[in-house]
Amino acid sequence: MAAMAERLVIGTLLAAAFLASSASASAADTTRLTLHNLCPYPVWPLVTPNTGFPAICDNAVRLEGNGHGLVSFTFPPTFWAGRLVARTGCTSPSRCETGNARPVGVVQLAVHSAEGGGHRQQDLAVYSVSLVDGFNVPAVVSPQSIGGDGPCPALGCAADLNAGCPPAQRVVGAGGRVVACKGPSGYFKQRCPLTRTTPIDREPVPQNCHAPGELKVVFCQPAMVDADAAAQPEIGVAKN
Repeated sequence: MAAMAERLVIGTLLAAAFLASSASASAADTTRLTLHNLCPYPVWPLVTPNTGFPAICDNAVRLEGNGHGLVSFTFPPTFWAGRLVARTGCTSPSRCETGNARPVGVVQLAVHSAEGGGHRQQDLAVYSVSLVDGFNVPAVVSPQSIGGDGPCPALGCAADLNAGCPPAQRVVGAGGRVVACKGPSGYFKQRCPLTRTTPIDREPVPQNCHAPGELKVVFCQPAMVDADAAAQPEIGVAKN
């Protein structure tokens, strides 16, 4: 009886150790999406999963301006892809001056991807800021807590393209302020070279980011790499 009781205790301890180890590994593998609003106005983020992927938030969050708005969501532990836009001037989630329709900047995200057609899991993150559909709010994606290797550049647009938007391309809000810009793509690319401004456009920097623990999207980040640095293979992470 004593030997049986001892075996039961040992088995229980081993099971508890296994569960603790599994929980620790799961926590270590968690990847977060963090949104930080440094704009002088509120932003209502809209995170939309691609078809077939689960939602990661209810899109009811209002991020207050001037750095007060900060929120994090957890990605699923398996492959996930989707897009993020910043809505502004909202009286309700469906009634906003920008973000629910063009022109709008789009942050494109994919996490837990497998390199090489899925034959070897590499926990690859792929991200970009697209101005193909226009521009409304400056947005920069900056990977954090890098657990793997490969270049993980900060990508996006820190400039306020509404300020210099050509008059014919401007979208004016209720208060008379320019709230979005339709283009042209050449203007976008000149001011923000680390974005995608046409369907076949790519950023002039390498990206091969393995196992970031966090993808941080900052709205209205005050500074980023300049256009000259964009052509260099070594690129600094955006200042937060």
